[in-house]
Amino acid sequence: MAHTWTVSAMDYTISQDGKTNVVNTVHWRCSKTVGDNSGSSYGTVGLEAPSGSFVEWADITEATAVGWAKAALGDDQVAATEAAIDAQIAEEANPTTGEGVPW
Repeated sequence: MAHTWTVSAMDYTISQDGKTNVVNTVHWRCSKTVGDNSGSSYGTVGLEAPSGSFVEWADITEATAVGWAKAALGDDQVAATEAAIDAQIAEEANPTTGEGVPW
């Protein structure tokens, strides 16, 4: 099963350099489920001011926003995030620690 990246919110500047609703922060979540075990990570990433082509607010799709977030994070951080989620799932499937009391 692949990791699923979603966007829960975006922060934007209402007016910037003649453009409206310019996205400057993406709030993302990455999750994965394997059988009964799951893991996830949530974070935010800032975006550079747009240069070149500009996507109007109404035309932004979740896939576009996820692409922006992953590009801003960089390949190494995306891979590290996904590896951490895989580790969460592995720990849930085969715990190495516990807590509680014996009574």
